[in-house]
Amino acid sequence: MSAALKRHDVDMTQGSILRHLIAFALPLMVGNIFQQLYNTVDSVVVGNFVSKQALAAVGSVGPVINTLVGFFSGFSVGVSVLISRNYGAKNEKGVHDAVHTSLLAVVVLSVFMTAAGVFLVEPLLRFMRTPDDVFSEAKTYLTIYFSGVLGLMLYNIGAGILRAVGDSRRPLYFLIFCTVSNTLLDLIFVVVFHWGVAGVAWATVIAQFLSAVLVLVVLGRSTGCSYRFIPAHLTLDGAIIKQIVHLGLPTALQMALTSFSNVFVQGYINKFGSACMAGWSSYGKLDSFALLPLSSISAAGSTFVGQNLGGGQVSRAKNGIKYAIGLAIFSMLILGTPLMVFSPQLVRLFNADAEVIAFGSLFIRTLTPFYLFVCVYDPLMGALRGAGETVIPTLLLMSGFIAARQIYLFFISRVTEDILPIALGYPLGWAWCFAVITLYYFCSGWEKRHKAVGSK
Repeated sequence: MSAALKRHDVDMTQGSILRHLIAFALPLMVGNIFQQLYNTVDSVVVGNFVSKQALAAVGSVGPVINTLVGFFSGFSVGVSVLISRNYGAKNEKGVHDAVHTSLLAVVVLSVFMTAAGVFLVEPLLRFMRTPDDVFSEAKTYLTIYFSGVLGLMLYNIGAGILRAVGDSRRPLYFLIFCTVSNTLLDLIFVVVFHWGVAGVAWATVIAQFLSAVLVLVVLGRSTGCSYRFIPAHLTLDGAIIKQIVHLGLPTALQMALTSFSNVFVQGYINKFGSACMAGWSSYGKLDSFALLPLSSISAAGSTFVGQNLGGGQVSRAKNGIKYAIGLAIFSMLILGTPLMVFSPQLVRLFNADAEVIAFGSLFIRTLTPFYLFVCVYDPLMGALRGAGETVIPTLLLMSGFIAARQIYLFFISRVTEDILPIALGYPLGWAWCFAVITLYYFCSGWEKRHKAVGSK
């Protein structure tokens, strides 16, 4: 087989369950690490070469950015589930049509979201009670970031298409290249040109467009595959959009609203000043790295379940998620311990200010043990998404991330001026989600509703 015709997709309906999950999750996890390095490198550069206020600015806009990214990530989940199920059922036309509809739809949607984002930058920052010494730089970073949303979203959808057919390696290669580019551009724009926060924002935008170009080129060169990208075949198929919306909109809303609820949390944090904001930002970056294995394992489980349900193998699909939970717990034990032990040294990578280090270490050591809740409910959510069960599980997640957490923060902020009770709003949401998602998974009978998927 020639290089041009080499296949990278993987049929997960046969072979070792554990091997499939690990082989899929590992490159995905490494890819997600490089994805996280985009904003993390930004924070490290501005925290060390600009100021703690610049670090606070870049970190404080995270919830706003994650709201937008979360919406499109949820949309890509719908695309991935639809494609993986069609792929497992050997429906090549279904795969082809879903690829071309989703790519065009995300371009159209990105244009509207970019315009809305730029318009809402200043109101959102004021809503979060962003301090005056941080406001200007936060506005600059966020405005520039929104201008590059199209590149980020095209990459996410394109990578989601490849992952849906079992190919998690090539998205990894693209991310490595683009993250290295982002790092070099950060250093050039900030250290050499002294562009400050604007420099790291432009570096991120350029790197995102590079990743989008690479993934589209690869899809276009996937000769002989049902998921090959052919520009002339781009279309907006109403029936497919309806399926994608049905599968992806609940997850998109859950991710977006959960991230937007963190805008409120950021507002509570901002009241404690720029040092606390910088410490919270440092914790947030480290938190994102610690949770990467969980999201990667969950994504692997989602593709595994989607393909096996598409092939009519319900029992194999359920066995796969048991392995996924075990892998998630193991990975968290391996990563969580050094994260807690070396938290001061890790926070110092972002900023050497003693107050920033103290706040960051406090957040890490207090919240990390509660990650075990995430190790269970996140893989279960991956399984349910792979099965197309999105609406009720999404509502259950939102009840924890939004309702329970925000109600708690509303009342606790009125009875204490200590930062620690505010921070505990996060694990409260995790514990709630663990309880309700576990109950739904084992008691709702979802598997009975999907036994006939492969035979339809």
